This record gives sequence, structure tokens and C-alpha cells, in this order.
Amino acid sequence: MSERVARKRGERVRAILATAADLLGERGYAGVNLEDVAERLDVTKGSLYYYFASKDELVTAAIEALGAEWTDRLEALPAHGPPTERLRALLREHIRIAVREHPAALRLFLVPDEWPEPQRDRIKALRHRHDAVFRAVVEEGARTGEFAVVAVDPTLQVLHAGMSQAPLWVRTDREIEQLTETLLKLVAATA
Repeated sequence: MSERVARKRGERVRAILATAADLLGERGYAGVNLEDVAERLDVTKGSLYYYFASKDELVTAAIEALGAEWTDRLEALPAHGPPTERLRALLREHIRIAVREHPAALRLFLVPDEWPEPQRDRIKALRHRHDAVFRAVVEEGARTGEFAVVAVDPTLQVLHAGMSQAPLWVRTDREIEQLTETLLKLVAATA
């Protein structure tokens, strides 16, 4: 396969996965079929079978691609410096991705109980990896006294809840910054 053909194939697969993730976020697992994905892409259902053998294969690939890409981007942020600055960068990047790139798809990670077991297990594993990025910073900040948290788990749950709702009411860069700073106040040590 030539480099050009491989690149075009990769672009097509990414487009299919992004479209599937958006639809799954909008409608849930039961509310999406291959016809829906094909229609949104303006291709035939048969052309999707060239890339994915079944709905389950497409769904698993969409979950994997989105979850891995999102967390890869968070993990790529600087892992040094004060916990407040690292948490600020994580919050800002997560909110920016949710609002600008994947507002509907974010929901597919929020209610995995309605999914078939293989996809549910994969969603939970991806959520665990994502949570670990934030957990490491919050735990470090609590340990060093930079953060004042009652307990790490509820703090992370509130941070994630705020970030997951961002696409509903955040639109501008200014609002992204405001939400980031508001969420940081949850861990701020009192002076």
C-alpha cells in the first residue's frame, strides 16, 4: 500500500470513528446503527464494512480511539511544576477538548452501564486511566499542602462532573478559563 493510500485510509478511519463517537454520545449504544453512521458520513453502509466487520467492532474502535486520544493529550502535558499549575493545565485542556472537539462524544463515557459488557469494560478501563492523570496531581497537591481536600475521591468526582457538563454551558475561551479557575477553587488551600 502506498503512503498516499495509507494516509487516505487513516483519514477515512478517523472520520468514521469520530462520527460514530459523536452519534454514540448523542444517542447511546442502542440508538445507533451502521446506517446512521453511514448516513452522517454520506457513504453507503457497505463501505463501512470495508473498515469494520460489525457495529460492535466499530463501537469498540470508536471508544478506544476517542478515550486513548483524549488521555494521551492530557498525559502529554508537562508533568513537572507546582500541582496547581499542572491541574490548571489538565482542567483547561480537558474542558477545551470537551467543548471544542467532542461535546457529544463525551457522554459515551458517562453512562457505561447501558453498554454491552465488552464496551462497558473498555469504557471503565479508559475512565480509570483518565482519572489516574488527575488523581496523581490532586494527591500530590494534597500531600504537599498545596491543596486542601477533604478526600481525593469526592474531589475528583466533583471535578469530573463539572468538566463533563462544560459542553452544555461553556462556549468561549473566556468561559473555559472561568470554569477552569472555578474548579481549581475546589482544591485551593485557604490562606
